[in-house]
Amino acid sequence: MNSNLAGHSFNPDSSDSPSPEQAKGQGWVKFVLIAVALVYLALILFIPAVNVFAQAFKGGVGPFLSNLTEPNFLHAIQLTVVIALIVVPINTVFGLCAAWVIARHQFRGRTFLISLLDIPFAVSPVVAGLMIVLLYGRNGWFGPLLQAANIKIIFAMPAMVLASAFITLPFVAREVIPVLEEAGSDQEEAARTLGAKDWQIFWRVTLPNISWGLLYGVILTNARVMGEFGAVSVVSGNLAGETQTLPLFVEEAYKQYQTQASFSAAVLLAGLAFITLVLKEILERKTKIKDIE
Repeated sequence: MNSNLAGHSFNPDSSDSPSPEQAKGQGWVKFVLIAVALVYLALILFIPAVNVFAQAFKGGVGPFLSNLTEPNFLHAIQLTVVIALIVVPINTVFGLCAAWVIARHQFRGRTFLISLLDIPFAVSPVVAGLMIVLLYGRNGWFGPLLQAANIKIIFAMPAMVLASAFITLPFVAREVIPVLEEAGSDQEEAARTLGAKDWQIFWRVTLPNISWGLLYGVILTNARVMGEFGAVSVVSGNLAGETQTLPLFVEEAYKQYQTQASFSAAVLLAGLAFITLVLKEILERKTKIKDIE
């Protein structure tokens, strides 16, 4: 027997478990960290959110509901929904195509393509709006051609759609790519061996495997489109009743001292955010359950 081992005696008190004093100290550290986190969240999230609801219902439910029937407010909701109905399907199709190419193929420039998808995350929305103005504005690259064809992009809905599409470009692709890579291509190859066509493989094999990730990306895209402010404010002109979305209405109403109308619209945006969080949590749980199965 090794002399070092033979001379070593077992000491039950030399275990790695913390002493009562150490445990008490760790408990205080944990308490302080939790307290700091709660105070921080209260200052930047809970208190502002409560204030929004308090200001919106300050005069009661009646004034709150009357603010929701104001013409400019209704037009802002309508325009926001229309932009979402255009942008979400476009970016869903693009995201699926991009995710399929990236996850199922190895090619030169693949890393560069992935980096391009992340540009909207790195670029400020205001800068994105400015780029659209420099391209499609009156003095932009395509301005003279568009003006000659009597096509208006800037300060109209087309520019707002372009800005919203650019900002929400990565969401679907970024959610679907890891799901496709994890699922692998074995089932698709088996279906192709059995004679299935490409569209049949997509609808019956690929789509069911990526359904939760796809839906997650669509929800995030929709929420970002409806809540986008920076890029849309640059390209829209913020004309009340014409090119004013719901976030722009909130800002303009507050500037015009229509405080309760502004906070009433903010309540709707907060409700959208809450619904998005609930759906996000449900989808994450569904995804975890599917992974376990």
